[in-house]
Amino acid sequence: MAIPAAAAAAYRAAAQMGASATQAATTPAAVPGGSFSDFLSGAVKDSISTIRQGEQAATAQVAGKANLVDVVQSVNAAEITLDTVVAVRDKVVAAYQSIMNMPI
Repeated sequence: MAIPAAAAAAYRAAAQMGASATQAATTPAAVPGGSFSDFLSGAVKDSISTIRQGEQAATAQVAGKANLVDVVQSVNAAEITLDTVVAVRDKVVAAYQSIMNMPI
């Protein structure tokens, strides 16, 4: 049951990325040089928001005020987000270590 929800979330995210890429392609010089940091900041904020929604849904379920299906979907989205953040962190650390091991 959680796999279709994750697939739907991934499809929605891909559709949003495609829409923003199309919009960015029409205005190439509209964004100043800090666009990567803005993207990274937005991604971190979205990740935190998704994890908080999962926590709030779990808390609401404990209080008996939430639907079980919604709680499972929210917690699953939070888990996928956390796994993604950890994977990105691991790649950044590996890249940093690789750069530090390069001979000068």
